[in-house]
Amino acid sequence: MSLRDDIWKQLKGMSVDELISALLKDGFVLDAIVRTQRIYRHDDGRKVSIHYHSGRRTYGPGLLKALLKDVAWTEKDLRRLKLIR
Repeated sequence: MSLRDDIWKQLKGMSVDELISALLKDGFVLDAIVRTQRIYRHDDGRKVSIHYHSGRRTYGPGLLKALLKDVAWTEKDLRRLKLIR
């Protein structure tokens, strides 16, 4: 997923909890917890592994881009989930 600069500016400060909330709203379910990873699956076959650390609340740009690629949300999805304006 290639993100325009204006969209990326809105996403780059997204917290782990905001990402998980959006996953759940989109139909992902928690499938497993393995150490610090929470694995979410969607009925359509998508899967994403979220590294959850209690002290760290946001991801670096590279990891966030990789997570968004795995989730395969379009710009329309990001708007529907209220992650961007």
